[in-house]
Amino acid sequence: MKLQIEGQSLRVRVNEDELAVLLGERPVVGRTRFTLQMSLSCTLQAVPSNAARFDGQPDAWTIDLPLDDVRAHAARLPTREGLSFQLESGEGAPLELRFDVDVRDSVKHRYPDKHRL
Repeated sequence: MKLQIEGQSLRVRVNEDELAVLLGERPVVGRTRFTLQMSLSCTLQAVPSNAARFDGQPDAWTIDLPLDDVRAHAARLPTREGLSFQLESGEGAPLELRFDVDVRDSVKHRYPDKHRL
């Protein structure tokens, strides 16, 4: 899982193996240790819900994506188009949460004959 933050935009990108975990209704967990005292974990899950949700603590995030949306997105792969959600940030501009699957990894997994040397 890759996280990219820019302003009020958070992009979450997974590979095909991680997508399979999400579709199996299991969480994908990513961890980064910045220093001995500072780390960040992010738990991504696809849940039976109509809305995306971002929650947690400053060092432990939880992102819930609507399972039906993730399934529909997976059925369209490979594509550069991802899912986008506007989440209330509490004050000011909303947080744009974007979710996508690495398109190169999707092509490699879904069309293996095209990548043989």
